[in-house]
Amino acid sequence: MMEKLIIFDTTLRDGEQSPGATMTGDEKVRIAQQLERLGVDVIEAGFAAASVGDFLAIQKISSIVKNSTVCSLSRALERDIEKAGTAISAAARGRIHTFIATSPIHMQMKLHMTPEQVIENAVKAVRLAREYTDDVEFSAEDASRSEPDFLARICEAAIEAGATTVNLPDTVGYAIPEQFGSFVRDIRTRVPNSDKAVWSVHCHDDLGMATANSLAGVHIGGARQLECTINGLGERAGNCPLEEAVMAISTRSDYFQLQCGINTKELVPTSKLVSTVTGFPVQPNKAIVGANAFAHASGIHQDGVIKARQTYEIMRAEDVGWARDRMVLGKLSGRNAFKQRIQELGIPVTSENEINEAFLRFKDLADRKSEIYDEDIQALFAPSGSQPLSNYYGFVSLDQRSETGERPYAKVVMTEGGGEVTTEAYGNGPVDSVFKAIEAHVKSGATLDLYAVNAITGTSEALGDVVVRLSLGGRIVNGVATDADIIAASAKAYIAALNKLKTVSPMNAQLAEQTP
Repeated sequence: MMEKLIIFDTTLRDGEQSPGATMTGDEKVRIAQQLERLGVDVIEAGFAAASVGDFLAIQKISSIVKNSTVCSLSRALERDIEKAGTAISAAARGRIHTFIATSPIHMQMKLHMTPEQVIENAVKAVRLAREYTDDVEFSAEDASRSEPDFLARICEAAIEAGATTVNLPDTVGYAIPEQFGSFVRDIRTRVPNSDKAVWSVHCHDDLGMATANSLAGVHIGGARQLECTINGLGERAGNCPLEEAVMAISTRSDYFQLQCGINTKELVPTSKLVSTVTGFPVQPNKAIVGANAFAHASGIHQDGVIKARQTYEIMRAEDVGWARDRMVLGKLSGRNAFKQRIQELGIPVTSENEINEAFLRFKDLADRKSEIYDEDIQALFAPSGSQPLSNYYGFVSLDQRSETGERPYAKVVMTEGGGEVTTEAYGNGPVDSVFKAIEAHVKSGATLDLYAVNAITGTSEALGDVVVRLSLGGRIVNGVATDADIIAASAKAYIAALNKLKTVSPMNAQLAEQTP
């Protein structure tokens, strides 16, 4: 039997720290349910002490998820650990993940602590966490830039205090694969009680080596837990993408000699869900889950694949969730066919009413679009594409006019606080006129940081997936919307972002900065 590699997903915690990727509590619950369906061993649901919203989301996820361990991050502080312990109390299996920085630069410049004080705080944190759960993870923040002798001492002390998992994060993406693998192996060798804990790696992608470093930490270093995120979301350049690490372990089992419990057919549905919720589109050439990951343009490649697929494909598209034979639905399709496709795509639904409402949206779309593809159906269930975060602002209708030689004009009818308002403006283009019309009334003062349009399917009548990123007063939010009318989708996405600015409080900046 091959050894088990534990997959620890931190999309809901570290992934949410991607600028603009803030999720609502309901969105977090929906992603957590999909992660459970994917077969993730540990779901890091958030940072309980960071905000009331995070605390409540962890609490709700803990009460719903049964097959995965639900984890909350905490600093090595009493109040953080108490919050984390309370948040996970309802979990079938709960974990507290506590951390403290161990590199000289972090201890001196950020913590203003001596090495002995850092060890003392780590031990106290682990002991307190053990009062809430037997499953405690200790992370040595910035481990890859820490002095090996000191790192070995604090890891030994943490295990002695009761840590059952010890994580060595490459917090700033500084590591080089072979070097990092040897580093992890060396620390494990130096720690006398290393066999009493599972060793873990958590790598960032600042130099583009998060996946390589993670796999080196596993294969060379002997780590048996790998921390990752869906689509590689995370601080700065992101984390090791779960889909890449899992398929590397699966495809090259001859090399790694490991197994993990991931249902790989759920990789693409999970990727699409996270992309839709966060508004971060997946680039077409992204490994495993990109639209072109199994596409062949070269005649030589196409000829080879026709003769024998394995000539140019080392994985089967079906095994990661891509459908070879897509069911194309249309306006004549019935509710049963629609419901069956929802089940095949693994879209989580909570009630028949939710299916009925989505079916009405499907029929409306089918009247405007002759063929409905899998991606269109996924979009129908997009939380931010179908309904705003709050009811304060809402989209009613749009009148936009563009003519060669004339300045574009837009009139937008929208709701505000329950009432209906009409606003209009001229702009430098059709989308610009719409945004200016909305702002002429709202006067949010927000800065437009990103406007992106992605065609969900490859035809000219495709649904348009629009992402609008706004920033205001240190907050960065994404608004996402889909519509066959790109201009209407743009208006809806802008309004969705405004709703988030109005209702979502920013995570404490200091907390966000001090995470592994």
